[in-house]
Amino acid sequence: MANEQEIRAQIAGLEAELAALKAQLPPPVSPLAPESGFPDLPVIDGVRFSTAAAAVKYAGRPDVMLAEIAPGAQVAAVFTRSTTRAAPVLRCEESLAKHVDNPDDRSGFAILVNSGNANAFTGGRGFESVDALRDRVGAELSIAPEHVFTSSTGVIGEPLPHGRIADKVAELAAGLDAGGAADAARAIMTTDTFAKGATASVDLGGTVQIAGFAKGSGMIAPDMATMLAYIFTDARIAQNVLQQVLWLENAGSFNCITVDSDTSTSDTLILAATGRAKMEPITDFADPRVRAFRLALRRVMDDLSQQVARDGEGATKLIEVRVTGANADGPAHRIAMAIANSPLVKTAVAGEDPNWGRVVMAIGKAGERADRDRISIRFGDILVAENGWVSAEYTEAAGAAYMKNDHIVIAVDIGLDNGKATVWTCDLTHQYITINADYRS
Repeated sequence: MANEQEIRAQIAGLEAELAALKAQLPPPVSPLAPESGFPDLPVIDGVRFSTAAAAVKYAGRPDVMLAEIAPGAQVAAVFTRSTTRAAPVLRCEESLAKHVDNPDDRSGFAILVNSGNANAFTGGRGFESVDALRDRVGAELSIAPEHVFTSSTGVIGEPLPHGRIADKVAELAAGLDAGGAADAARAIMTTDTFAKGATASVDLGGTVQIAGFAKGSGMIAPDMATMLAYIFTDARIAQNVLQQVLWLENAGSFNCITVDSDTSTSDTLILAATGRAKMEPITDFADPRVRAFRLALRRVMDDLSQQVARDGEGATKLIEVRVTGANADGPAHRIAMAIANSPLVKTAVAGEDPNWGRVVMAIGKAGERADRDRISIRFGDILVAENGWVSAEYTEAAGAAYMKNDHIVIAVDIGLDNGKATVWTCDLTHQYITINADYRS
């Protein structure tokens, strides 16, 4: 009969096997994921995608994506303003600057993205990795290395094993397919529980298609960009107009989400316009068609950014924070972000506790003009507080019932002027701790 020591050893072995099996399982899909799944993205004329399994970190799954953008395209982008931004971001900024200075350069572009390693805080080795990959992709696709935009996402502070990716470039080039966007979206996921895609079309004197995908789940508080997002359109539009449109629409979409208030070192948002649509070109921001294009692009960006908030690590509820009545839009945005980033607000929502006092606290810590006796607070359509005190019509039972929804709207009116803003976040659960405590193991 086995003694106690042998039994303990057997149990330890079984526990190790169970842990290994669990590690191979994908994370459960967020309960806030779109019920319809990944959308059917249209083919964008002039763009092809491919994926490969390079084992950067994850074994047995695609972890590298290549997008080829045909000659004649224009590219716009925004990036994180983090002072510790990664080598791929810095090289992309250089490439974009050269493109802005030479918008008539008609050669093609490429985007190469890997998951599993952020290539951030890796010193000179980070640039060596980026340059080696740009050279390899450029040679394979016959484009200049500076026309290759690279992105990396994953663990910070570990050298990128770029040789594993370089060895897959020929395979990636051979597998390029105009219909490969969905697989590309899945290849760039890290702690994401679902791939995120969105599309729209618009008439600009000819039908124009827009399609894009994004990744992001944690370390989400964009600052001029998003986690990683790539949007493609066949519109004929000048680079300077494309860049201005992207900058403006980013401010109200990706820069209006937060999961945990942490801005990534790798945030990148790239928009490529192939110019293949049958339409007269847009060369001036004053062109009346710009407004229609902006609205369609914004639909895609809003959809993608809110999907990121829905997939916040450990999220069970989407929180929409609406602030009105501030003395300007900027202060309204800062108040909304203070509420959305408050761990106390987010944990109260996770626990389905209508603790409106935490909202009052967050308004006050934002540091913006506010008058306690003019503020009103609503949970959905329920008036919770007004005139500096709890509303006479509010009941705790009504608030608690509302908190059981999976989409919570916190509406605050400051009562000063017309400034307004809306931001999106998610609740904060114990699963967020579990995911991030185990992230490098």
